[in-house]
Amino acid sequence: MATAKMKKLNLAAMAYDRDAILNALQKTGATEVKLKAEDGISAPLVVDCADLRGYYSRAEAALELLTADVLNYEADKKIKEGVVKDGFEISYTEFAAAPELKDKADKVCERVEALHAEKAKNAVALSKVKKTLAAAEILKSVEIPLDEFCDTLNVRARLGTMPLAALDDFKPRAFENPLWEVCELAKNEECALLGIVFHRTAADDGLLQEFGFVQSPFSGDSRTGVKIYEDLLAEEGALVSELNAADEALYGLKPEIRDLKIYCDRLAFELEKAELAEKMRATEVTFLLEAYVPEEAEGVVKDALDGVTGATYYEFCEPADNEMPPTLYKNNKVVSNFETITNMYSPVNSREFDPNAIMAFFYSLFLGFIMADIGYGIMMALCGGLIYYLKRKDDGGLKRMAAVFGIGGIFAILWGVLFGSLFGIEIITPLMPNAKDDSWSVMGINVPAVLIIAMELGIVHLMAGYICKAIQHMRRGHFWDGMFDGFVWAAFSIGVGVAIAGFIEQANMPILSYIGGGIAGVSLLVAMLTAGRHEKVLGKFTKGFGAAYGIINYVSDVLSYARLYGLMLSGAVIAQIIAKYTIGDGTTVGFLLSGNPLLIILGVLIFVIGHVFNIAIGLLGAYIHDARLQYVEFFGKFYEGEGELFAPLGSNHKHIKLQSSADIKRIK
Repeated sequence: MATAKMKKLNLAAMAYDRDAILNALQKTGATEVKLKAEDGISAPLVVDCADLRGYYSRAEAALELLTADVLNYEADKKIKEGVVKDGFEISYTEFAAAPELKDKADKVCERVEALHAEKAKNAVALSKVKKTLAAAEILKSVEIPLDEFCDTLNVRARLGTMPLAALDDFKPRAFENPLWEVCELAKNEECALLGIVFHRTAADDGLLQEFGFVQSPFSGDSRTGVKIYEDLLAEEGALVSELNAADEALYGLKPEIRDLKIYCDRLAFELEKAELAEKMRATEVTFLLEAYVPEEAEGVVKDALDGVTGATYYEFCEPADNEMPPTLYKNNKVVSNFETITNMYSPVNSREFDPNAIMAFFYSLFLGFIMADIGYGIMMALCGGLIYYLKRKDDGGLKRMAAVFGIGGIFAILWGVLFGSLFGIEIITPLMPNAKDDSWSVMGINVPAVLIIAMELGIVHLMAGYICKAIQHMRRGHFWDGMFDGFVWAAFSIGVGVAIAGFIEQANMPILSYIGGGIAGVSLLVAMLTAGRHEKVLGKFTKGFGAAYGIINYVSDVLSYARLYGLMLSGAVIAQIIAKYTIGDGTTVGFLLSGNPLLIILGVLIFVIGHVFNIAIGLLGAYIHDARLQYVEFFGKFYEGEGELFAPLGSNHKHIKLQSSADIKRIK
């Protein structure tokens, strides 16, 4: 339960070997470059990354556009192939050869950009044509040239549309003037196309505006309305064809996506190397580098450096006391899934005790206690295991969270057996008290039995936190700090837990209250007497009283575990209600056993929907509150955090995953 020990690499090499050395270090996957301290004989290494950064951004943008275009095309055509998903494995040889893809990748990017520019231009044109076509729709039956409605020396002509609602009121007003003539050329559901002529002395555009007359944008066109509409349809069809052709051309580039992803990740690595210059220093002919390397990978890194050039000097040494190396966890496959939960709070720092294994046990224990049902546990284990299997090649949060819930499901099955519950139905004689009905008498006060159990679990959890604190002190050589600040309070927790058990009248073991009280009292006295051991005279007294006052915080921490009981009780009650109405409770017959087909169907719906809802709500609450108990009550006893996860040079790939092979000794 410790993180990997880090060594510091100091390296000086010829400037012209910098790229080759960084490539070799990236190949090991075991080197994180750190900021090189000033030394008075070197200067900061300056590399202009602007062009490379822009080039990489352009390639990534083209890749994203092409990927989206291919997926959209396949969705439209109902093709179920898809593009190569991120995370596909390639050999290091293929990754190293990626710069050779430059010409090919540049042509693909240029083609994607050109096709998208063409699509954008045609899309704008198509939008304009569609609007014009909508305006010309009313003309599609007009078979006379529209330029016939033009002004002459003495006659004025207007061609346009008027709302149908205004047409009946307009005509009488227009015909009051014998010098006006109104011709209705066409109409649709909303408006009518009017051709209006009048003598120049009788011109009255105000009348037209009054009734909503809108001048046609096609006035003066020598084509007929039919011809205008047909030409617009043809233009629309041509633009749609060009857009479809562009989409097909983009889809034709689908085979290039894999290579483009490899090239983009290689560009990202080249950019990372260029940006690392900010952390290095240089003389006229050399560059200087400092890095962190896991102790177990020291030989791998040596071999990689020796294989590049002999014109280099390097050494491995212990990091200084004021340095904080990055964190590399060394947990097994089960515990590693719980690292995500710890990292959401703060990663372990490399100089402290790694509590993930202990936290994983208690997190699973509490998660199972909250669900506490055989059926729910089976569903959690099966669903979590299935998702974990489907995501087995990934290393993302979903896979790890699925594993957490799957492991929690195993604990839920165990607790379910103890409580005798299967989907809220009591199938076996329970070994634990009923969460809803059973209570124990503590000093004459009836307290829910499961609430006491939850608090006893909390006391054990707090005890584990104090033991972790003791281990942390002792690992750093502070033996007595570990004894007095850790193990003494762990003993106090044992005393409190035993005393509470002795106060339960149903246990009929009052001797435990005396034993537990004695352990707790002696432990508290020792804690008070030793709390100020590092202080001066006055501080020794104040620290001692502070330790006694800490009992209030301890009681508050224990009471926090009541949330385990509350969450478990709410889920259990809902499950029992669902069981009552679907199966029955011994006194009534549930819907599933009624013999009525309609009630049976209703019972199935209630059973399925109800339990799915209960599991979903239960897991949400369990996930949040279980994490809260770890972060506040458990971590609060010893945890420092503030670590930064080990990020080896060139390990952050967006699209690819480098294969592990015999000739590449990469560090996990």
